[in-house]
Amino acid sequence: MTRVIAFFDVDETLLAAKSMVSFWHFRSAGRTGGPRATLRTTGADRATLNRAYFEHFAGVPAARLEEEVRHWYAAYRRGPEAFLSQVLGALLAHHGAGHDVALVSGSSTALLAPVAEEVGAHHVLATEQLTDAAGVLTGAVRRSVIGPVKEELMADLLDRTGVCARDCYAYADHAGDLPMLAMVGHPAVVGDDPVLTRHGKAAGWRFLTARRGPAPTGRGGSVPAGRGGAAPTGRGGSVPTGVVPS
Repeated sequence: MTRVIAFFDVDETLLAAKSMVSFWHFRSAGRTGGPRATLRTTGADRATLNRAYFEHFAGVPAARLEEEVRHWYAAYRRGPEAFLSQVLGALLAHHGAGHDVALVSGSSTALLAPVAEEVGAHHVLATEQLTDAAGVLTGAVRRSVIGPVKEELMADLLDRTGVCARDCYAYADHAGDLPMLAMVGHPAVVGDDPVLTRHGKAAGWRFLTARRGPAPTGRGGSVPAGRGGAAPTGRGGSVPTGVVPS
Protein backbone atom coordinates (compact mmCIF):
# COMPACT_ATOMS: atom_id res chain seq x y z
CA MET A 1 0.00 0.00 0.00
CA THR A 2 1.28 3.42 -0.89
CA ARG A 3 2.36 5.73 1.91
CA VAL A 4 2.56 8.86 -0.23
CA ILE A 5 0.13 10.54 -2.63
CA ALA A 6 1.12 13.35 -4.99
CA PHE A 7 -1.90 15.55 -5.74
CA PHE A 8 -1.90 17.52 -9.00
CA ASP A 9 -4.27 20.27 -10.00
CA VAL A 10 -4.74 19.86 -13.75
CA ASP A 11 -5.68 23.05 -15.61
CA GLU A 12 -2.69 25.33 -16.09
CA THR A 13 -0.76 23.19 -13.61
CA LEU A 14 -0.24 19.86 -15.33
CA LEU A 15 -1.90 20.74 -18.62
CA ALA A 16 -0.86 24.05 -20.13
CA ALA A 17 -4.48 24.87 -21.01
CA LYS A 18 -7.80 24.91 -19.23
CA SER A 19 -9.26 21.56 -20.24
CA MET A 20 -12.90 22.69 -20.16
CA VAL A 21 -12.21 25.75 -22.33
CA SER A 22 -9.98 23.83 -24.72
CA PHE A 23 -12.59 21.11 -25.18
CA TRP A 24 -15.34 23.73 -25.65
CA HIS A 25 -13.44 25.42 -28.47
CA PHE A 26 -12.63 22.08 -30.09
CA ARG A 27 -16.27 21.07 -30.00
CA SER A 28 -17.54 24.47 -31.13
CA ALA A 29 -15.18 24.45 -34.11
CA GLY A 30 -17.50 21.91 -35.67
CA ARG A 31 -15.14 18.94 -35.53
CA THR A 32 -17.71 17.00 -33.52
CA GLY A 33 -20.79 19.19 -33.94
CA GLY A 34 -20.61 20.81 -30.51
CA PRO A 35 -22.52 23.61 -28.80
CA ARG A 36 -22.70 27.07 -30.30
CA ALA A 37 -23.60 28.99 -27.14
CA THR A 38 -21.22 31.63 -25.80
CA LEU A 39 -19.04 30.29 -23.02
CA ARG A 40 -19.54 32.29 -19.84
CA THR A 41 -16.26 32.86 -17.99
CA THR A 42 -16.99 35.94 -15.82
CA GLY A 43 -19.75 37.52 -13.78
CA ALA A 44 -20.11 34.86 -11.08
CA ASP A 45 -18.09 32.81 -8.62
CA ARG A 46 -16.03 29.89 -9.92
CA ALA A 47 -18.40 27.19 -8.67
CA THR A 48 -21.38 28.85 -10.37
CA LEU A 49 -19.48 29.20 -13.63
CA ASN A 50 -18.40 25.57 -13.34
CA ARG A 51 -22.00 24.35 -12.99
CA ALA A 52 -23.17 26.62 -15.81
CA TYR A 53 -20.59 25.10 -18.15
CA PHE A 54 -21.86 21.58 -17.66
CA GLU A 55 -25.50 22.62 -18.12
CA HIS A 56 -24.71 23.03 -21.83
CA PHE A 57 -24.27 19.27 -22.14
CA ALA A 58 -27.78 18.37 -21.05
CA GLY A 59 -29.24 15.83 -23.48
CA VAL A 60 -25.87 14.57 -24.75
CA PRO A 61 -25.36 10.80 -24.33
CA ALA A 62 -22.44 10.20 -21.99
CA ALA A 63 -20.94 7.71 -24.46
CA ARG A 64 -20.91 10.35 -27.19
CA LEU A 65 -19.24 12.87 -24.87
CA GLU A 66 -16.56 10.32 -24.03
CA GLU A 67 -15.90 9.77 -27.74
CA GLU A 68 -15.66 13.51 -28.38
CA VAL A 69 -13.27 13.87 -25.46
CA ARG A 70 -11.02 11.20 -26.92
CA HIS A 71 -10.88 13.10 -30.23
CA TRP A 72 -10.18 16.37 -28.43
CA TYR A 73 -7.38 14.97 -26.32
CA ALA A 74 -5.77 13.14 -29.22
CA ALA A 75 -5.52 16.49 -31.02
CA TYR A 76 -4.56 18.47 -27.90
CA ARG A 77 -1.69 16.24 -26.80
CA ARG A 78 0.01 16.55 -30.19
CA GLY A 79 0.68 20.23 -29.56
CA PRO A 80 4.27 21.18 -28.71
CA GLU A 81 3.12 23.01 -25.57
CA ALA A 82 0.45 20.68 -24.18
CA PHE A 83 1.90 20.20 -20.68
CA LEU A 84 3.91 22.21 -18.16
CA SER A 85 7.32 20.60 -18.37
CA GLN A 86 8.54 20.91 -14.78
CA VAL A 87 5.24 19.66 -13.38
CA LEU A 88 5.19 16.70 -15.74
CA GLY A 89 8.77 15.96 -14.75
CA ALA A 90 7.77 16.01 -11.08
CA LEU A 91 4.88 13.63 -11.80
CA LEU A 92 7.23 11.19 -13.51
CA ALA A 93 9.59 11.42 -10.54
CA HIS A 94 6.72 10.54 -8.19
CA HIS A 95 6.00 7.46 -10.26
CA GLY A 96 9.66 6.51 -10.02
CA ALA A 97 9.51 6.89 -6.22
CA GLY A 98 6.52 4.55 -6.00
CA HIS A 99 4.04 7.25 -5.02
CA ASP A 100 0.38 7.32 -6.00
CA VAL A 101 -0.66 10.14 -8.33
CA ALA A 102 -4.01 11.88 -7.90
CA LEU A 103 -5.54 14.43 -10.27
CA VAL A 104 -7.67 17.06 -8.51
CA SER A 105 -9.75 19.35 -10.71
CA GLY A 106 -12.96 21.26 -11.27
CA SER A 107 -12.95 19.75 -14.76
CA SER A 108 -15.08 16.65 -15.23
CA THR A 109 -14.08 13.04 -14.78
CA ALA A 110 -15.00 12.49 -18.44
CA LEU A 111 -12.65 15.23 -19.65
CA LEU A 112 -9.83 14.02 -17.46
CA ALA A 113 -10.14 10.33 -18.34
CA PRO A 114 -7.62 10.38 -21.23
CA VAL A 115 -5.27 12.65 -19.25
CA ALA A 116 -5.40 10.26 -16.28
CA GLU A 117 -4.67 7.34 -18.58
CA GLU A 118 -1.74 9.15 -20.20
CA VAL A 119 -0.04 10.13 -16.94
CA GLY A 120 -0.89 6.93 -15.05
CA ALA A 121 -3.03 8.57 -12.37
CA HIS A 122 -4.22 6.26 -9.62
CA HIS A 123 -7.01 8.58 -8.44
CA VAL A 124 -9.17 11.25 -10.11
CA LEU A 125 -10.95 13.73 -7.83
CA ALA A 126 -13.03 15.79 -10.24
CA THR A 127 -16.51 17.04 -11.05
CA GLU A 128 -18.93 14.24 -11.84
CA GLN A 129 -21.53 14.92 -14.52
CA LEU A 130 -24.85 13.22 -13.77
CA THR A 131 -26.78 11.05 -16.21
CA ASP A 132 -30.33 9.73 -16.35
CA ALA A 133 -31.27 6.06 -16.46
CA ALA A 134 -30.58 5.96 -20.19
CA GLY A 135 -27.03 7.25 -19.82
CA VAL A 136 -27.85 10.76 -21.07
CA LEU A 137 -26.27 13.75 -19.36
CA THR A 138 -28.76 15.81 -17.35
CA GLY A 139 -26.67 18.98 -17.27
CA ALA A 140 -26.29 18.70 -13.49
CA VAL A 141 -23.20 17.73 -11.51
CA ARG A 142 -22.84 15.98 -8.19
CA ARG A 143 -20.76 18.87 -6.86
CA SER A 144 -18.27 21.28 -8.39
CA VAL A 145 -14.76 20.40 -7.29
CA ILE A 146 -13.64 23.97 -6.74
CA GLY A 147 -11.59 25.51 -3.90
CA PRO A 148 -12.31 23.95 -0.49
CA VAL A 149 -14.09 20.98 -2.11
CA LYS A 150 -10.71 19.85 -3.42
CA GLU A 151 -9.41 19.79 0.14
CA GLU A 152 -12.45 17.81 1.31
CA LEU A 153 -11.99 15.15 -1.38
CA MET A 154 -8.27 14.94 -0.69
CA ALA A 155 -8.94 14.50 3.03
CA ASP A 156 -11.45 11.75 2.25
CA LEU A 157 -8.94 9.93 0.04
CA LEU A 158 -6.26 10.20 2.72
CA ASP A 159 -8.67 8.84 5.30
CA ARG A 160 -9.67 5.91 3.07
CA THR A 161 -6.09 5.00 2.24
CA GLY A 162 -4.60 5.69 5.66
CA VAL A 163 -1.97 8.00 4.17
CA CYS A 164 -0.68 10.88 6.29
CA ALA A 165 -1.11 14.35 4.76
CA ARG A 166 2.30 15.54 5.97
CA ASP A 167 3.96 12.84 3.84
CA CYS A 168 2.13 13.95 0.69
CA TYR A 169 2.80 16.42 -2.12
CA ALA A 170 0.53 18.86 -3.94
CA TYR A 171 0.96 21.06 -7.02
CA ALA A 172 -1.33 23.96 -7.99
CA ASP A 173 -1.33 27.34 -9.72
CA HIS A 174 -4.39 29.30 -8.49
CA ALA A 175 -5.12 31.22 -5.29
CA GLY A 176 -8.28 29.15 -4.89
CA ASP A 177 -6.06 26.10 -4.44
CA LEU A 178 -4.39 27.47 -1.32
CA PRO A 179 -6.28 25.03 0.99
CA MET A 180 -5.18 22.14 -1.22
CA LEU A 181 -1.53 23.13 -0.92
CA ALA A 182 -1.65 24.00 2.76
CA MET A 183 -2.96 20.61 3.84
CA VAL A 184 0.08 18.58 2.68
CA GLY A 185 3.63 18.45 3.94
CA HIS A 186 5.24 19.15 0.56
CA PRO A 187 3.36 21.84 -1.42
CA ALA A 188 4.59 23.34 -4.67
CA VAL A 189 3.40 26.54 -6.33
CA VAL A 190 3.24 26.45 -10.11
CA GLY A 191 3.63 29.78 -11.89
CA ASP A 192 3.40 33.21 -10.30
CA ASP A 193 -0.06 33.64 -8.77
CA PRO A 194 0.47 36.55 -6.31
CA VAL A 195 -1.49 34.98 -3.43
CA LEU A 196 0.27 31.63 -3.70
CA THR A 197 3.62 33.34 -4.20
CA ARG A 198 3.20 35.37 -1.02
CA HIS A 199 2.12 32.38 1.07
CA GLY A 200 4.67 30.08 -0.52
CA LYS A 201 7.63 32.35 0.08
CA ALA A 202 6.61 32.91 3.70
CA ALA A 203 6.25 29.16 4.29
CA GLY A 204 9.28 28.03 2.29
CA TRP A 205 7.31 26.10 -0.33
CA ARG A 206 8.74 24.86 -3.62
CA PHE A 207 8.14 26.83 -6.82
CA LEU A 208 7.91 25.42 -10.34
CA THR A 209 7.79 27.43 -13.52
CA ALA A 210 4.95 27.46 -16.02
CA ARG A 211 7.29 26.59 -18.90
CA ARG A 212 5.40 24.65 -21.54
CA GLY A 213 6.43 21.53 -23.37
CA PRO A 214 5.14 18.38 -25.08
CA ALA A 215 3.11 15.48 -23.75
CA PRO A 216 4.96 12.49 -22.28
CA THR A 217 7.28 10.88 -24.80
CA GLY A 218 6.32 7.43 -26.01
CA ARG A 219 2.66 7.37 -25.04
CA GLY A 220 1.81 4.18 -23.22
CA GLY A 221 5.43 3.35 -22.51
CA SER A 222 7.14 6.14 -20.58
CA VAL A 223 4.47 6.60 -17.89
CA PRO A 224 3.79 3.72 -15.46
CA ALA A 225 0.29 2.27 -15.27
CA GLY A 226 -1.98 3.95 -12.75
CA ARG A 227 -5.72 3.55 -12.85
CA GLY A 228 -5.43 0.88 -15.52
CA GLY A 229 -2.86 -1.32 -13.81
CA ALA A 230 -0.48 -1.87 -10.95
CA ALA A 231 1.36 1.14 -9.58
CA PRO A 232 5.15 0.96 -9.53
CA THR A 233 6.71 -0.17 -6.26
CA GLY A 234 9.60 1.34 -4.40
CA ARG A 235 10.51 3.91 -1.76
CA GLY A 236 11.32 7.53 -2.32
CA GLY A 237 12.48 10.47 -0.29
CA SER A 238 12.45 13.94 -1.73
CA VAL A 239 11.14 14.24 -5.27
CA PRO A 240 13.15 16.44 -7.64
CA THR A 241 11.57 18.80 -10.10
CA GLY A 242 12.75 16.43 -12.81
CA VAL A 243 13.35 16.80 -16.50
CA VAL A 244 10.90 15.36 -18.98
CA PRO A 245 12.54 12.55 -20.94
CA SER A 246 13.04 13.22 -24.63
